Amino acid sequence: MTVAIPLSGKKLCAHFGHCEQFALIEVDDESRQITGTRLLQAPPHQPGLLPRWLHEHGVTTVIAGGIGPRAQQLLAELGIDVIVGAPEEVPEQIVNDYLTGHLKVSQNLCDH
Repeated sequence: MTVAIPLSGKKLCAHFGHCEQFALIEVDDESRQITGTRLLQAPPHQPGLLPRWLHEHGVTTVIAGGIGPRAQQLLAELGIDVIVGAPEEVPEQIVNDYLTGHLKVSQNLCDH
């Protein structure tokens, strides 16, 4: 499993399409443990680009604070699960909370 977290600074960015970087966190499916993290610069903002770009990098799950409905639809069409409303924490903490069932999500912070 590869989980993508949009970042601003070193924490989750509240707006998926306007992040600076993505943390791509590799998770072992059997042990459900993090096995590695890569940081990638986000490509320039273009409608519809991020879902394809993430898919090309092998992402299976996106955990975001806020993400628009069109991006969610495009990610789902590519077989990428989307978790919305995550807190602005460091990516490894978010993924560990997700893997243990302790991730507390709120409302989607984005409506466009």
